[in-house]
Amino acid sequence: PPRDHLVWSLFTTLYGNICCLGFLAFFFSVKSRDRKMLGDRSGALSYGSTAKCLNITALVLNITGIVIVIIVLAVVFSTARHY
Repeated sequence: PPRDHLVWSLFTTLYGNICCLGFLAFFFSVKSRDRKMLGDRSGALSYGSTAKCLNITALVLNITGIVIVIIVLAVVFSTARHY
C-alpha cells in the first residue's frame, strides 16, 4: 500500500514548520490518505511522494538553521570572552 507519511508530516507541522512546509506536507499526506481510501493508488503515491519531499526539505532546512544558530552563538560567546 502507498505510504502517506501522515505522522511525519504532523511532527513537521508541530515542531519544524519552516516556511509552512510542514503544513503543506500535512495537507498532501491527508490527500494521499483520502486517495488511498478511495482506491486511487497512483494518486495516493503521487501525494505521498510530494509529502515525503516536503518533509525532507523541511527537515534539512531545520537542521541547517539549528547548525547556523549554534555556530553563531559559539562565535559570539568566544569573541565576548576575549573582551
